[in-house]
Amino acid sequence: MAVEVGQQAPDFELKDQHGTPVRLSGFRGSKNVVLVFYPLAFSGTCTGELCAMRDEFPEVTRDDVELLTVSVDSRYALRTWSDAEGFAFSMLSDFWPHGDVAKSYGVFDDNMGFATRGTFIIDKDGVVRWKVVNPVPQARDIADYQKALATL
Repeated sequence: MAVEVGQQAPDFELKDQHGTPVRLSGFRGSKNVVLVFYPLAFSGTCTGELCAMRDEFPEVTRDDVELLTVSVDSRYALRTWSDAEGFAFSMLSDFWPHGDVAKSYGVFDDNMGFATRGTFIIDKDGVVRWKVVNPVPQARDIADYQKALATL
């Protein structure tokens, strides 16, 4: 079942590329969260999207915004990719149970075995305020994220 705007975001805890547990509810009351699901590390479109977030998304330096990216890759693959590309944001591994968090947000593709391109902006109260889900080959426009964050 897909998560819709206005609903409470499903809580989760996943390990980042450094092995540190990150819990969504840990940001309640202090940060708006940009939650970005993507199919696979090292793929062309995913690399382009995450490099754009690294280079063209200054909102992640604000004290009230946290960028969390999620894929089904292992944290070891995410660490290697993060180090190679200089990603300073959290890259969360939804490896096991395989795709469980992506499933809870309604963005897991059972046929392919990975997440589609889903983005959710979650406010400080844990409520989804904006979302977009694109098919796997179609990149997202981070300008849309910036507009949505500006309304919070």
